[in-house]
Amino acid sequence: MFEILIYAFGVMYSPGPANMLALFAGVNGQGWRAFLYCVGVGLAMLILFLLIGYVGGEIIPKEYQSLIAILGGIYIAYLGGKILQASFQSATMKAKNTEVSFKTGLILQLCNPKALVAIVPIVTVQFPREHINGWQIAVWSFGLAVMACGAPSVYLIAGSCLKKAAMNPKIMAWVNRIMALLLFYVAYRFIVNP
Repeated sequence: MFEILIYAFGVMYSPGPANMLALFAGVNGQGWRAFLYCVGVGLAMLILFLLIGYVGGEIIPKEYQSLIAILGGIYIAYLGGKILQASFQSATMKAKNTEVSFKTGLILQLCNPKALVAIVPIVTVQFPREHINGWQIAVWSFGLAVMACGAPSVYLIAGSCLKKAAMNPKIMAWVNRIMALLLFYVAYRFIVNP
């Protein structure tokens, strides 16, 4: 179960479109007005977790779950490698002046491919491995959706309180490196313990 949380944290809290919009909203002084955007992101993740969680376990037969876990581990390692590689490329960040709202967060996250990258391995491999089914899927989906709401919230707070540090490419590079290491650990666990 710990692997579920590590994987979710590594994918959800690494920089992506939803998190970067929240960061820029914080830098631009939208502050707590933009918190509804974060709630929209969390609600979208709840919808996706519940939908895929209840349908996903039924679609994939148990005899294929080990193979899917290994393939998922390879893919997660690939994502970790891409995040790690991106952390060594110099990039300057400029704050975009974009108003965000609940609707923006909900629609963006429902259409965000990174959301599926977070959800599919959890509900199709990790939930069945941990025997999470029935009402437990709803409980876990809610908890993971709260984590998903927390990701842009952290970026929003960082943008508001730590404007210079949040826009510092060196600091963001180290954040990416830590997230990549977490993903490598999860990939290892997927492959070694399918």
